[in-house]
Amino acid sequence: MVVSANRLELLQIADAVAREKSIDKSIVIAAMADAIQKAARSRYGQETNIRADINPNTGEMKLQRLMEVVEKVDDYAIQIALSSARERNPDAQLGDFIAEQLPPMDFGRIAAQSAKQVIVQKVREAERDRQYDEYKDRIGEIVNGTVKRVEYGNVIVDLGRGEAIIRRDELIPRENYKYGDRVRAYVYDVRREQRGPQIFLSRTHPQFMAKLFTMEVPEIYDGIIEIKSVARDPGSRAKIAVISRDSSIDPVGACVGMRGSRVQAVVGELQGEKIDIIPWSPSAASFIVNALQPAEVAKVVLDEDAERIEVVVPDDQLSLAIGRRGQNVRLASQLTGWDIDILTEQEESERRQKEFVERSTLFMESLDVDEMVGQVLASEGFSSVEEVAYVDADEIASIDGFDEDTASEIQTRAREYLGKIEAEHDEKRQALGVQDELREIPGITTAMLVALGNDGVKTVEDFAGYAADDLVGWKERKDGETKFFPGVLADYGVSRTDAEQMVVAARRMVGWISEDEIASEEEPADVAGE
Repeated sequence: MVVSANRLELLQIADAVAREKSIDKSIVIAAMADAIQKAARSRYGQETNIRADINPNTGEMKLQRLMEVVEKVDDYAIQIALSSARERNPDAQLGDFIAEQLPPMDFGRIAAQSAKQVIVQKVREAERDRQYDEYKDRIGEIVNGTVKRVEYGNVIVDLGRGEAIIRRDELIPRENYKYGDRVRAYVYDVRREQRGPQIFLSRTHPQFMAKLFTMEVPEIYDGIIEIKSVARDPGSRAKIAVISRDSSIDPVGACVGMRGSRVQAVVGELQGEKIDIIPWSPSAASFIVNALQPAEVAKVVLDEDAERIEVVVPDDQLSLAIGRRGQNVRLASQLTGWDIDILTEQEESERRQKEFVERSTLFMESLDVDEMVGQVLASEGFSSVEEVAYVDADEIASIDGFDEDTASEIQTRAREYLGKIEAEHDEKRQALGVQDELREIPGITTAMLVALGNDGVKTVEDFAGYAADDLVGWKERKDGETKFFPGVLADYGVSRTDAEQMVVAARRMVGWISEDEIASEEEPADVAGE
């Protein structure tokens, strides 16, 4: 290989490599220049500062040795005295570099091989960078490719300008691919790794189905219909919630298509996965009723604080609502983001009867009244002794068979009972060593102090170390199911907002945070609210 080789041939090689690897021609030419520099150093000495320049238009190549201008020369290979430098360039200053033209040179076999390795390495790095930059912006898109090979159940896909992988757990169950098969998948992650960019594809991702619908339904592509949420049990069943921004267009009908043509195209791509298309509703209750289709729902009861919903279905609809291996209710829960408890009408009736008996018994024992009075109070909607004690006396007096004297007597007994319970709790609190200062935290009751004492909390500083989750509990979702871990005060009806305010009050009392810090934290929230 000779430096003064055919210039046209050099540019043709650069063009061919750039086209083949889909990288910029300037990167290839820069790699060639680096290779020539490395080969030249092997001839002139590794310590020599050599620069090779290739003109990208003409292919002309210049090989120069750069020498630093210094006052006193220590190394003649890389330095030149100021006086000698000014003989070549009168304007030379200390710290400048003087370029000395080197003659064209012949590369030996070893030097040529080394130069080739440098070019290959640089081109490979450029190709990896190009591939990463191209596909990192395609996360969330569907791509088409050809199966290149299958390794331990993982499918390696040739995308034409890159290579991607569909891991075994990202394939639809019972789906088999072999060399040469065409495959369509969803790009969910692109990572830059030591061995090059890794492009991860999925056929089980919920958004894969959403993107397929976007491709099949023009109204979704145009933004007239919006996909609000998707839940999938890959290869078996899926639910998709849609809403139309145009009241004249039925979102479900548009997604189904004429004689089911649109939904069938998606079903075919997903290996026969059954798809329920659900109309989305801003009302959580209505949305959950829709999500449990095809089961019929008789009644729903929401607990917004706990994000749980109780659904009552007719006895003959229970198995349909739950689905095979709990599939229907699990997908409905994933689709809506609510934990769903399903009861039959008979189970709900039995539970209501049980609660009625428990409340009646509570009133009989705590108020020292007969069974009839206890049942009347329970049937009137009173659920606790506190309600009876502090409700307006007229509410009790207005109950059939009760008068003002009866109401007054019942409330007196209720308050005496609560006072007795309060005294017992306070005695337990003192026995546990819980300090009186904890009472100053807004919202804390004596019963709560006992629970805190049982958890090892005795001072305000101990309480300040809590997080809101420690008090009210937290949820963890795994394998499509949500598990609740109760907090210390989970049984006392404390909301998350109340818990956060309690912790902030405690931290303020012990001096961990100031009023200014609290105000600065609240300010952005106020601005956002506006």
